[in-house]
Order: sequence, then structure tokens, then C-alpha cells
Amino acid sequence: MRQISVRLGDRGYLVMIGAGLLSGVGEAVRPLVGGGKAVLVTVPPVRELYLQSVLDSLADVGVQPLVVTVPDGEDAKTPRTYLDVVGRMLDAEAGRDALVISLGGGCVGDLAGFVASTYMRGVGLVHLPTTLLAQVDSSIGGKSALNHPRAKNLIGSFHQPELVIADTRVLRTLPPKEARCGLAEVLKYGAILDSELFGILEGKAEEALGLNEGILEEIVCRSIEIKARVVGADEMDRGGRMLLNFGHTVGHAIESATGYTGYSHGEAVAIGMVAEARIAAKLGMISDGEVERIVRLATRLGLPTRASGITADELIGLMHSDKKVRGGELRFALPDAIGSGVVVGVTDRGLINEALSGVLEY
Repeated sequence: MRQISVRLGDRGYLVMIGAGLLSGVGEAVRPLVGGGKAVLVTVPPVRELYLQSVLDSLADVGVQPLVVTVPDGEDAKTPRTYLDVVGRMLDAEAGRDALVISLGGGCVGDLAGFVASTYMRGVGLVHLPTTLLAQVDSSIGGKSALNHPRAKNLIGSFHQPELVIADTRVLRTLPPKEARCGLAEVLKYGAILDSELFGILEGKAEEALGLNEGILEEIVCRSIEIKARVVGADEMDRGGRMLLNFGHTVGHAIESATGYTGYSHGEAVAIGMVAEARIAAKLGMISDGEVERIVRLATRLGLPTRASGITADELIGLMHSDKKVRGGELRFALPDAIGSGVVVGVTDRGLINEALSGVLEY
């Protein structure tokens, strides 16, 4: 088992990484429950695979949680689902000493985090991420959110977990599409912050796609280390943490434009990275060859690099709801080399339109 600390000034928490950790959740979580009510939020596919193991471990230490099953995917991140979970907690008489535990991927983690951040003005939170995307990215850093029809993650808050337990063994059961979506976030880390990680993916793309346990643990640990370092330096996303949005400005717009059903998050981010790399090239920040490296690696990882049925004007309109917009100016996290990047304001709508048009099929 590896342990990585997320340090936030005089606060912080541990991320535990290793194979088979779900069977020991009870001992790890017991000190955080205290005398309060534990509320475990999960989704049907994960409930079927892993809930009983977690419940058995919690029962061994005398914890019997309220289990709330919510819709899978982006349907978990709606105001209606949020209110349903809060209602169940009220029915169970959960108080301010409650502990919310998420068991599943990024969407259920986002929902559980938002519930924990707002229920009685804030209760404890533990993440048990079961997808690659959640383990390398969304479970760390304290961002939680619900979607609005016009903008992804528009209704949100910062609420750090008290513990994250990433059981890499569960990644063996990931559907291929889920594995690819997680690898999109790993590609993001490499492209914008870590050229060595980018090189590891270039050298071992097929092994990563095949869910090779050794390479998965390597990229999970390395990605978490990057995320922990960035979050520790900029918890509230006002500076360097914005670099983690590479591909997300365009990606979130693609998700919104397709009603959160046309492309998964990882697929939309992959297309977004290609589009934003093209913006960087048009600004003279990177070469066409570096753009092509990103395109080639995304393709090798089974990710789409083009979207259909959306216009550039539609995406630009949606991007104006992005949280990085300042004074009406679109801002992008853009690479200035493989493994390095900056946040840039772009006012040239024609340049953005041209870059987007290169990844859109009408």
C-alpha cells in the first residue's frame, strides 16, 4: 500500500492506494465515524460488485451505514437526486456528526461531496473511488458539484474529504470505455504538467488499456502525486490549479451541448485537449508536431479526437458559462510544451472558431 498526503496548510488528509483495500475500509473509517451516522452513497453497478464487501468490513467495526443508491453517471449530479439523498439522511436522523461515504466513480463522488458540503452546513466525507478517472482525479482536491442544463458543474463547492481509499484491484472490472475515460485524465496530467508521465503513456499505452496492474498502479500513484501537489499549492483554484482544466473548457461545453449523453466526460475532455492544443498552436505556444503527439496518444488510448453534430458557435456560447471566464474573456489552460502549461485569456473569436472547427464534423 502507498500513502500520499494532500497538505493544505495546517490541514490535510491521506490518500491510500493499493490492491484489495476495500476489504479493510472499516478499520480505516471507524475513527472518522465517531458517534454519528454513516451514509454510504453508491450506484447500481458498483453496489452489485463491491457494496457487500464494504458493508462487511464496516460491520466488523460496528458501523451500519444508511445505504443510498442513486442513478449512475451524470444523472447522479442533478438537484433532484441531491434533494432525494438529503431527504433520506433527514429520515435517518443524520446530524451534523454524520459521515458521507461515496462508493463509485466521479459522478457519485461529486454528488456525495456536494451533499457533505451542504448538509447542515457541512459534514465529514470519505471517498472510495472505483473508476480510474475517480482515483486519479475527481476524488482528490475537494471539488464537488451538480450540473445545470446550461453548464456542467455550475452548482458547486469546495469540500475536502477526510480520507480517500483507492483500491486498484477494482480497476480490473472496469468496462473498456471507463478505462479509456480515466486514461484521458492521465493524458491531461502528462500533457500539461509532467512530460515524463506523458512519455510513460506513449511507451505503455496498450498495457494501460489492457488494465495491466503494474502500469495502472504506477500511473495512479503518479497522477495522485501531481494532483496533491497542485491542490496543496492552490486549494481554491485561483492560480496554478487551473492548469488541471486543460481540455475541460471545450470538453464541458461538448458535454453540455449533447445533454450529457453524447460523450462521456473522458471522451469530451480528450476532444477538448485536441481543440485547446490547436488553440495553443495558433497562438504560437506549441508546434504542430506537439499537437500531433497529443492526437496520436489520444488515438492509441482509444479516445475520440473529433466531435459531431455540434457547431463551433454553439460551443463558444456555452464556454462563456465556464468558471474561468473573467470580464467576458474566455480563458484556457494551454500547453506551452509537452508537460508544461499556462492559463491564457483569448479574445480572438475567429482563432477559437478555427481551432474548434478542426475537431468538429457537421
